[in-house]
Amino acid sequence: MGAGASSADTDTTGGVEFWRSPERAGWLTKQGEYIKTWRRRWFVLKQGRLFWFKDSGVTRASVPRGVIPVATCLTVKGAEDTLNRQFAFELSTPAETMYFIADSEKEKEEWINSIGRSIVQHSRSVTDAEVVDYDSGRPAASVAADGDK
Repeated sequence: MGAGASSADTDTTGGVEFWRSPERAGWLTKQGEYIKTWRRRWFVLKQGRLFWFKDSGVTRASVPRGVIPVATCLTVKGAEDTLNRQFAFELSTPAETMYFIADSEKEKEEWINSIGRSIVQHSRSVTDAEVVDYDSGRPAASVAADGDK
């Protein structure tokens, strides 16, 4: 690998040490982006990025086959009815919807929950005006502003 590869890797990985202590890792079957075949890939979720690899032996030298920044994702939900396949789920961004198949119902739910939590943690789309103060039922920003009066 040339010296230039490491700076390119940093761009796609965002400096995330995907080989160490992932939030979730495991096998999923993913539908290809261009050729709609199904391929089994090793997925790693860490620090707001979902990486995938050809095999599970992920090290510092591994190069991800792809990465999805979860902050760009709108929804993650079950997709059995859409695909007519058991344990299927979808992850959608404004540009596309990606489909995955887990090995069991439990794994599907765990991936949906983990990715969903990561979307909430890393999404910058929620502004103070959209956060509701549950005590008053009003936007938190206006509740805070009233306190200044």
